[in-house]
Amino acid sequence: MISFDKVTKRFGSNLALCEISFDCAAGSVHAVTGENGAGKSTLMNLLAGIFPADGGEIRLRGEPIAPERPSEARRLGISTIFQELTLLPNLTIAENLFLGREPMRGAMVNRRLMQERAREIMARLGSSLDVDTYCGDISLADQHLVEIAKGVSVDADVYIFDEPTAALNAPEVEKLGALLESLKAAGKLVFYVSHRLDEIFRFCDRVSVLKDGRHVETRATLSLTRDELVSLMVGRVLSQFFPARPTPAESAPVELGVRDLQVVEAGPKVSLALRAGEIVGLAGLEGQGQRSIIRALAGLHPSMAGEVTKNVAGEMKLLKLSVVETVMAGIGFVPEDRKTEGLYLPLSINQNIALGMLPRLSIWKIAPTGRNLIADLMLRMNVRSTSAGQEVGQLSGGNQQKVMIGRWLAAGINVLLLEEPTRGVDVGAKTEIYGLLRDFAHRGGAVLVVSSELLELLGLCDRILVVRQNEIVAELEGAGTSEEEVMQYALTGHAKHSQASPCLN
Repeated sequence: MISFDKVTKRFGSNLALCEISFDCAAGSVHAVTGENGAGKSTLMNLLAGIFPADGGEIRLRGEPIAPERPSEARRLGISTIFQELTLLPNLTIAENLFLGREPMRGAMVNRRLMQERAREIMARLGSSLDVDTYCGDISLADQHLVEIAKGVSVDADVYIFDEPTAALNAPEVEKLGALLESLKAAGKLVFYVSHRLDEIFRFCDRVSVLKDGRHVETRATLSLTRDELVSLMVGRVLSQFFPARPTPAESAPVELGVRDLQVVEAGPKVSLALRAGEIVGLAGLEGQGQRSIIRALAGLHPSMAGEVTKNVAGEMKLLKLSVVETVMAGIGFVPEDRKTEGLYLPLSINQNIALGMLPRLSIWKIAPTGRNLIADLMLRMNVRSTSAGQEVGQLSGGNQQKVMIGRWLAAGINVLLLEEPTRGVDVGAKTEIYGLLRDFAHRGGAVLVVSSELLELLGLCDRILVVRQNEIVAELEGAGTSEEEVMQYALTGHAKHSQASPCLN
């Protein structure tokens, strides 16, 4: 269906793609993967008509093509589902799906036909969303589902999915898998651009690995192991992803104590403790209460009852759960959606990190005091940028995440709460972020993590608390615990663990 033959692309003096060559078959899902900066998005943008190639040739069914704009690519039968949302919040789902190609009745838009077609398209994704709902009024996950629906509403031969599951929860990922199977059965070619190894092995027939703008290898996924794929992408095996866990220190002080926290009215009560030097994970199926718990501790979600205490100079102080109170007490929070909840994208790296220093320094002292601190942080975190003055919005996902973490390191906190710490981050940057978190814990910090990637929790965390229906049903050691054991508790809740943590007794 598609052949890349010695495709080359330059941006000024930077060689982004160097003679990329591989073929992709109809009726298949073809993964394109690699670290950030590997060239995968640039290659897909050439195919999507975002910008032209500087050398080589792209062929569709053997015929050379060179789309110069997305509309031309669509006419050739190539549809792109972008990672960044292109929806207009003040238009309905139906209006967004058919924006610029509305069905007409004479000189008027045929709204009834547009709504009917929109319902059919959303039904293909297993969604029952009201197509007359404004896109600004639906959740981020639903917006991404609409973005996918918008792409597949075009009857194309080639579909490009760019990080399609970055904001989807487990049920939506299942629906996406069914959609990919239907596109394959219809003889379509799907490019699947992703860092997520599980999804590559689950959904994709073949995988092409790019590194530093060059094609490393194209293989059938059935012929690869996870370790082999990681080695192709970053030059190291999967077992080297996670830093070594320290020997548990039973005498380490409790940094954050939670007793009988209730996040749902008339719901169960949660107790837990975070000790200095440890990383604790909240695991469970989507929507079971993990995010409500961690956001309540950050002061972002209301709590109906309970008591939260924080270690201040060796004494446990009672906290009032508000954003200001938690920040002033030395608790940092990294949200799942860093672009809308965490970072100020038009501001520089310097300014975004300096915000964390406001609680302990006056605004007049930040500039002279913080300049060296921020420079040291950027070096230690390996933030790849042109300078500390570069806009955060211009950074890759992994570097943006490092800046979010760096803000709290600059603030001098000792408790860090994180949602999806490596969402939308390539495998190389993941390793660096895991190292940052382990280093923070090694220096005496305590970390609480929510992640939908179970392997991440198993590899990173010292303890895993399994949450089911807003209740902690098991406390497991990170080392030696299997995926099956965690899922058994998450699905059934049997062998329920005592709610009171020993360190609170």
